[in-house]
Amino acid sequence: MTLAPETTDLKVRLRLEEDWFTVCDLSALTPGRGVAALLPDGRQVALFRDRAGRLYGIDNRDPFGGAAVLSRGLTGTHQGRPFVASPLLKQRFDLESGQCLDDESVRVAAYEVRAS
Repeated sequence: MTLAPETTDLKVRLRLEEDWFTVCDLSALTPGRGVAALLPDGRQVALFRDRAGRLYGIDNRDPFGGAAVLSRGLTGTHQGRPFVASPLLKQRFDLESGQCLDDESVRVAAYEVRAS
């Protein structure tokens, strides 16, 4: 049996300052996996969709290793909080706040994300 890919007209939008920036179709986000997207200013954002359908966006650049790889990290939860673990040195970043769970002095930018 062949299954049709999910189709939707919903777009993933990211809040940048005072406006919303359209990033991609919602169908491009697979629950539990990240996607990197280029922002207008040249930075990258790592976008995630969890199995409950919630959307998250944080900077894609790992502040410890300097590479743009957070979108390739493993997702999970710690004390009820969603996180992504960097594929480089495994530091965990809260997907809602960008706070590093393993070093409280480090954080990445977190973005408001919606589908509409």
